Amino acid sequence: MNETALTVHQTARPHGFPTTEHFAFVESALPEPPAGSALVENLYWSVDPYHREMMDDVPDGFALGAPLEGRAIGRITASRTPRLAEGEIVFHRRGWRTHAVVAPEEIRRLPRFDGVPLTAYLSILGGTGLTAYVGLTRIARLQEGEDLFVSAAAGGVGTATGRFARLLGAGRLVGSAGSAAKADHLTREVGYDAAFDYHEGPPAELLRKAAPDGIDVFVDNVGGPQLAAAIGELREFGRVVRIGTISQYNDPDASPPRFNYADIVEKSLRMEGFLVSNYRDVQDELYDFAVPHLQSGRLALDETLVDGFEHIVDAFLLMLHGGNTGKIIVRDRAEVSAVG
Repeated sequence: MNETALTVHQTARPHGFPTTEHFAFVESALPEPPAGSALVENLYWSVDPYHREMMDDVPDGFALGAPLEGRAIGRITASRTPRLAEGEIVFHRRGWRTHAVVAPEEIRRLPRFDGVPLTAYLSILGGTGLTAYVGLTRIARLQEGEDLFVSAAAGGVGTATGRFARLLGAGRLVGSAGSAAKADHLTREVGYDAAFDYHEGPPAELLRKAAPDGIDVFVDNVGGPQLAAAIGELREFGRVVRIGTISQYNDPDASPPRFNYADIVEKSLRMEGFLVSNYRDVQDELYDFAVPHLQSGRLALDETLVDGFEHIVDAFLLMLHGGNTGKIIVRDRAEVSAVG
């Protein structure tokens, strides 16, 4: 185990896209767990779009000069409570640091399934997959044969949404992405029937071409003009599942999308957002649904792995600029050797 610990602190509030100048790596002695807690050496870290929103001066956002928080998986290396055994692998939310002191109520033990790697608990079986699953089953209440449009479809939630929707019996799947290569990946590897690079023209025209008969459900990770385009293409009783607003995270001056509000009434549309933290009771249901498909090979992992905690800020910025396909995860270098 390392003799020192590293944490990442936010040093300033960004206006627009953050840069490495907005972060600092801080070295310290290994923390000593007090009675009733344990020390975790982190092995895998999640970087997520919502971290960008928390960098702003918002309620419950990141404090300047303090360690950033996030999902992580680690191994307990020292324990001062019988409730946490040394050597256990646990999930917790005190990430963006090499070591964390956790109390028993702050961790979640991960069930181990044959053939399922630990990274899956931060991607398809973690908050990313749970967001996609809740969006489809609880918010959209997807019915067999219904047609979907998913924005940011090549990201973590987007790829999970596409794969889950296909397993749930969806009809036509249409996705948008930030490059032609990503759009090609969606149709070639993920199971989308059509996909387009949203840079290639007005989203309304691109969506109409990809889904000429309309859509029943829009899973929205982006907001902006793509949300307006989707509302125009939704059929009667269509649903919009609002997950994120990536288009505005790094553009605080962006205007809200303009669409025909009469469509909401005249087509009996429903738009609903949600926080996945309010659906943690669905976690076991997600395991029951997804794990057999992972084990059979019918469900694949869409992950971009970045090796070395020292690259966690780089990984975060890479994601914000669309450099990942699927869920982006940072992996400790020792784990690289362990998995070959």
